[in-house]
Amino acid sequence: MSTPKIKATVEEMVLPFLQENGFELVDVEYVKEGRNWFLRVFVDKDGGIDIDDCGRVSEYLSEKLDAEDPIPSAYFLEVSSPGAERPLKKAEDVRNAVGKDVFVTTYEPVDGLKEFEGRLLSFDNDELVITVGKKDYAIPYSKVASARLAIIF
Repeated sequence: MSTPKIKATVEEMVLPFLQENGFELVDVEYVKEGRNWFLRVFVDKDGGIDIDDCGRVSEYLSEKLDAEDPIPSAYFLEVSSPGAERPLKKAEDVRNAVGKDVFVTTYEPVDGLKEFEGRLLSFDNDELVITVGKKDYAIPYSKVASARLAIIF
């Protein structure tokens, strides 16, 4: 089974449980590091997630994975918080980050830059507006390579 298929299967398995319990699925990764495969599930909820929450999700998902066995090889399951600098994977994530500090990289330069760290002023599905220093940058959403929350000191 391909990595995208495994990720989609795991999402389908875990989403009902997460929704029933007030959690949000942030991301699923299935990656090989050295000789080992890792299935990482990042979850969050209003007010943040703690180790007990991660344990509940891990226990549920582990039982589902054991019962359905969709992954052919051995792997390590990790369930965790996305952290303070959580990735903004979907348009909804970006919309929820309006008013917060973000770090965005682009596939090609926008106003001569490919990295932007500042306050996300707005997002309308087609364009992000980020204030960096005293200048506002309008970035087409189609040019965003990655985005995450940022802690700016």
